[in-house]
Amino acid sequence: MKKVLFATTALVATAGVAAADVTFGGYGRFGIMYNDNDSTGGDSDTDVTSRLRLQIDATAESDAGVVFGARMRIQQNNSDDNVNVAKGPDGVYGTADDVTTSGGPAGTGINGVRFFARTGGFEVGVGNIFGALESMPGQYPVDMGLTGLGYDYTAFDDRGDQYSSGGNGAAGSNGVEVLYSAGDLAVHVSASDINDRVAGYVAYTWSGWTFAVGGQDSDAASDTEWTATAGGSFGIADVTLAYADNGTGGDRVVLAGRFDVGAATDIEVYVADNDGGTEDDTGYGIDFNHDLGGGTSLRGGVVKQFDGDTVADMGVRFNF
Repeated sequence: MKKVLFATTALVATAGVAAADVTFGGYGRFGIMYNDNDSTGGDSDTDVTSRLRLQIDATAESDAGVVFGARMRIQQNNSDDNVNVAKGPDGVYGTADDVTTSGGPAGTGINGVRFFARTGGFEVGVGNIFGALESMPGQYPVDMGLTGLGYDYTAFDDRGDQYSSGGNGAAGSNGVEVLYSAGDLAVHVSASDINDRVAGYVAYTWSGWTFAVGGQDSDAASDTEWTATAGGSFGIADVTLAYADNGTGGDRVVLAGRFDVGAATDIEVYVADNDGGTEDDTGYGIDFNHDLGGGTSLRGGVVKQFDGDTVADMGVRFNF
């Protein structure tokens, strides 16, 4: 990530600010994606897939050492053309019940902004919040292939507040969160008007292993109720075991691992079981990541999803 530092006078209109800066970063990716479409009985297809994400982080530090900041993203997927987002039943854009319709403008634009204030190990965020369950250690133990390939290995299954790269997230629904870290201890609590969610986790790292437990109170029966993870290293492999009670979505158990097979190459694997709900099945996958240097990598993978589809991708990612 490259930093662009502007003069303080160009960023802040008042005196008494110790430091201010704006950081630009992100990534691009492009490649091909295959889906056999077994779940729908349709023909298999192979298509180009791509994404460009530009992230902007702006911060200013007061004389007392408090950092105030904001994060926003501009993101374009190749599938975003002619997509329009319609309000769901709650009448608020960027919430979980939004639906996409064709025929609208391109999906590119600035997402909802996350604002924050931070001092020491304490941080308060508002707007397009990260969300406690989304940020909990062990929820994303691997990153399959080029595109994520469905993310069936995420135990809480997106059933909680999370930072939205292409929408408002909880920015229009009173999203607020508090994060605290001290040594090996981390605590995160978040809340929003989306299903009246209140969620939190506590994580502790001991002897190279991180253990975390999280819970959520929500008006939606399909939201995650509680989840737990444990992750660490077994010699050549980094492994994670995760569990989530996802209400009417069923219980999900995930076992994932990452193995180095060379100085610049690693392999990731997972097996996940969803017991109950609409995805009562077992999924699994394997991928590779090869570092090409300079922030570039060649990635690819293949997974069997809960719905029965076999999905694969391969391509290049470059970070900047």
